[in-house]
Amino acid sequence: MSCFSCFVSRRKDVRRVEIDNGTRSATAASSEGERKRESSEAKGKSVSSGKGSTAAASFGFRELAAATRGFKEVNLIGEGGFGRVYKGRLSTGELVAVKQLSHDGRQGFQEFVTEVLMLSLLHHSNLVKLIGYCTDGDQRLLVYEYMPMGSLEDHLFDPTQDKEPLSWSSRMKIAVGAARGLEYLHCKADPPVIYRDLKSANILLDNEFNPKLSDFGLAKLGPVGDNTHVSTRVMGTYGYCAPEYAMSGKLTLKSDIYSFGVVLLELITGRRAIDTSRKPGEQNLVSWSRPYFSDRRKFVHMVDPLLQGNFPLRCLHQAIAITAMCLQEQPKFRPLIGDIVVALEYLASQSITEVHRHGGRSSPQQPSSEMDRN
Repeated sequence: MSCFSCFVSRRKDVRRVEIDNGTRSATAASSEGERKRESSEAKGKSVSSGKGSTAAASFGFRELAAATRGFKEVNLIGEGGFGRVYKGRLSTGELVAVKQLSHDGRQGFQEFVTEVLMLSLLHHSNLVKLIGYCTDGDQRLLVYEYMPMGSLEDHLFDPTQDKEPLSWSSRMKIAVGAARGLEYLHCKADPPVIYRDLKSANILLDNEFNPKLSDFGLAKLGPVGDNTHVSTRVMGTYGYCAPEYAMSGKLTLKSDIYSFGVVLLELITGRRAIDTSRKPGEQNLVSWSRPYFSDRRKFVHMVDPLLQGNFPLRCLHQAIAITAMCLQEQPKFRPLIGDIVVALEYLASQSITEVHRHGGRSSPQQPSSEMDRN
């Protein structure tokens, strides 16, 4: 397997859950105390992106109800542990996505505040834009730019007649964009931001399949000074969470790198991080893939069958090598996100010019440029 420096030198509803690390014995009261401590710590710090912040607009509940036509089921475009997401149209004519937090959901007010603060301060082309929020009475809603192609999860695992399989070049384009968004959080924000919930369901796509990271309710300010990690409750999505974080609660930037490695593996294989419908031994994607990493001759057997053999073999080998390094058990051996961006940009450029057939039929066409409008 090629070393990482070789690349650099060339320049449906997976719910977010609290992961039990086997030591949870705290009462609800102590958990509430920890949330309050985390809230106090957040208030005592500020994060900067190097640019002026843009305040999110405050919306009234009636305005958002009108935008979504009374939160009708026909406008429902997503659902998770936080509640539901609806497609809407503001009085200005702008299409938006409206996230309505469930009153009895596991994700609470603190995550709502965290997301508003983070996305009000952090701005990048590969981060979803927060347009505004609503805090009327006990209502908690977030308003985002509308991403017409939905999530990576939708296209990767549930292709239908209107969502044909992603081509290899599209997958590499998405990987590059997601990596750039993560690089912005890790390297441009001050202090750095740990995303903590990187997964295919949180990577949204625009008309041109440019990806944007979304859902920042679990984001944490990273360690500064001599600190090596942030100690916090173990939160995330099973299958994407770094093993050392799940076991100890010690969160680092390298925790995000592991999650990114899982997403890369999903892009290559077309398999879900956790799929209980598969037979034992294949349900956990990372565990299933590890035996393949040590034998280049087996790499082609990992590839998503929906690609029908349309991928550059050399780029596949390098993509798997990058993925394997992101998934190292020891976080110190995982690469920095800046190096990952450089390597993936190289692979993406090669994928455009070197795609050729390795058996199978011609490459499938990409989906139409935009989903239906209201």
